[in-house]
Amino acid sequence: MSLLSPESRKMSGVIFITVPSIIYGGYFLLGVISGQHDYLNLTDFQKAMFRAGHAHAGVLVILSLLVLLYVDETELSSQWKWVIRIAFPLSAILVSMGFFAAATGNDLHKPNAFIFILYAGMIILAFALVLLGIGLLRKSSTR
Repeated sequence: MSLLSPESRKMSGVIFITVPSIIYGGYFLLGVISGQHDYLNLTDFQKAMFRAGHAHAGVLVILSLLVLLYVDETELSSQWKWVIRIAFPLSAILVSMGFFAAATGNDLHKPNAFIFILYAGMIILAFALVLLGIGLLRKSSTR
């Protein structure tokens, strides 16, 4: 017997396929930190934002996979379950993209206007967390 519904299993497959992009980001970041990309003339702020973007991508992708173990246990409609399944990996993309985009440019020492992408990802993540929590609490109260 599978722990996941067919929908969650498919979403897991899609999420796993994205992990090599995070691996490549780590490889690039290692090059930045070790000085192999000094020609980019990145500021300490930009390096810190790139590290944060990479770390958040990894953690939020793991959370996206973990959520798939819980979403099928909720007392939510199939449409709301799909919202949760999509919202978590979407937030991983937007949050990490927000860190990278907000640090893109020459000689930056503070976030540029693209920081809104990070905030959009945070809002989606918070919404999905609350929705999942409500769905799980509704399930436990109906027993």
